Amino acid sequence: MKPMHVVAAALAATSLWVVAAESTGKLPAPWFVTGGAPSSYQAGIDSVETVSGKGSKFLRYTQGDGKSWATLAQAVSSQRYLGQRVRFQARVKSRDVSKWAGLWMRVDGKTPVSLAFYNSQDQPISGTTDWQTRSVTLDVPEEATSINFGVINAGVGQVWIDDLSLEIVGKDVPVDAPRPNKLPESPTL
Repeated sequence: MKPMHVVAAALAATSLWVVAAESTGKLPAPWFVTGGAPSSYQAGIDSVETVSGKGSKFLRYTQGDGKSWATLAQAVSSQRYLGQRVRFQARVKSRDVSKWAGLWMRVDGKTPVSLAFYNSQDQPISGTTDWQTRSVTLDVPEEATSINFGVINAGVGQVWIDDLSLEIVGKDVPVDAPRPNKLPESPTL
């Protein structure tokens, strides 16, 4: 084989390896990106960084001032969950998250006000972390119409979610509510 062909073959093989190492796919239709600056983030399926073997979903900061946030989200009908306690659970991984990342869930009714909401800003994931199991649990009132859930990425960096579930759990599983960052300095009487 001529030296020029050997070099070309080596470059082609290296290029294929780089493409395979960064293999991403398009998000399935129920998923969407929204938030404070959705155009500053990219979302997709990562077939390399996965614990389920099916490919994880990711949300990656790509441009902007790095001071905003976006969420990779999905909305489902609440019909089969009415009157139940529901847990959204996923494995989460992060890389260079500057502010915080975490799971969230919101239960909506016919009015524009949400019936139940929790994001895990009080239990943030930041920096670079390995896969960890996180969850959000809320009650779904009888008047609910939809359940919205996903992962938030605030600031720069990337967050992955994989091995997701949305399931009915028993009343023995506590509902998530924001935890105060600090105690008040004086009582409210």
